[in-house]
Amino acid sequence: MSTESNKAEPNEADSNSGLLGTLLALFDIRNVIGALLSIYGVILLLMGLFGDPEVEKTGGPNANLWAGIVLLVIGAIFIAWGVLKPVVPDAPHPGDKE
Repeated sequence: MSTESNKAEPNEADSNSGLLGTLLALFDIRNVIGALLSIYGVILLLMGLFGDPEVEKTGGPNANLWAGIVLLVIGAIFIAWGVLKPVVPDAPHPGDKE
């Protein structure tokens, strides 16, 4: 019996790597949040580097620069999390009728 269950596992893995797996990985909420945070981080980083630092309003530090760096780091963490631990769809069971 154990050889039959071992033979079934590669078939389940093959069925999970199709279009559904690609769509789930692409539209995973971690990737969407990471991309948005990274985009905003790049914008703030560029504004911090090339824009007016407005140190009078912030009391010294360049707020745009530091906020951009923090957003880039957090966005990279979310994207790395989505890449390193991707969503794997469950294989349909033969007895399920949906």
